[in-house]
Amino acid sequence: MIDIGVNLTSTRFDKDRDAVVASAQQAGVTGMLLTGTNLEESEAAADLATHYPAFAYATAGVHPHDAKSVDPADLTVIRQLAQRAEVVAIGECGLDFNRDFSPRPQQEAVFDAQLALAAELSMPVFMHCRDAHDRWFAILRPWLDKLPAAVLHCFTGDDRALRECLDAGLYIGVTGWVCDERRGQALQQQVSWIPDDRLMIETDAPYLQPRDIRPRPKSSRNEPKYLPHIAQTVARLRQQPVEHVIDCTTKNTLRCFSIQ
Repeated sequence: MIDIGVNLTSTRFDKDRDAVVASAQQAGVTGMLLTGTNLEESEAAADLATHYPAFAYATAGVHPHDAKSVDPADLTVIRQLAQRAEVVAIGECGLDFNRDFSPRPQQEAVFDAQLALAAELSMPVFMHCRDAHDRWFAILRPWLDKLPAAVLHCFTGDDRALRECLDAGLYIGVTGWVCDERRGQALQQQVSWIPDDRLMIETDAPYLQPRDIRPRPKSSRNEPKYLPHIAQTVARLRQQPVEHVIDCTTKNTLRCFSIQ
């Protein structure tokens, strides 16, 4: 199974990064996509991926939280990073109107610029959207037929948002949010709507540790080794064998990101 969202460059992994990867592999994780969230982290993710050949890959892009610090020259750097063999998508890009760490007009401009870059390079996009679906989708829509693939990672939207994403042919990433009895109730219902060929799974480690893991881990840090727990939860909610969910999500990931 492949974890499509791991923030392995996080300082929370500085002391035991290799051990985290090893424990994920022991748990059955066969690949992971390391998330780039700004120029520095994107370069670090690409460099880190080279340490785990044929296992780790990376994205290159700017998260909406960091959009405020972007200038036109930064897109040139992203374009250069995208030429590296281990970089398989542009992102994490999108809009976040929940925290608004960057001004919304700046978020929108940087998102649109990264979609244009992905279209130019014929690369998939790895996207973020929180409390911004209508504006996010309005910016994305004109680019959809110019992109080879698009993933909305860590889906937390409402029913209409999911329907529009599926109708547009997007892949949907499901995290441990689906294991949260407080915030994940909507997603627990929605996850069965996602077609087999549009579903992906991810941890978003070190964030969003599944709340229903028993016994409860001593640390609140999420890790890719918990991906099987998410797969099992998704399988139960979809009333499918977990082997089927793992097979579908793995094939989708390989296809979307053109991983051999």
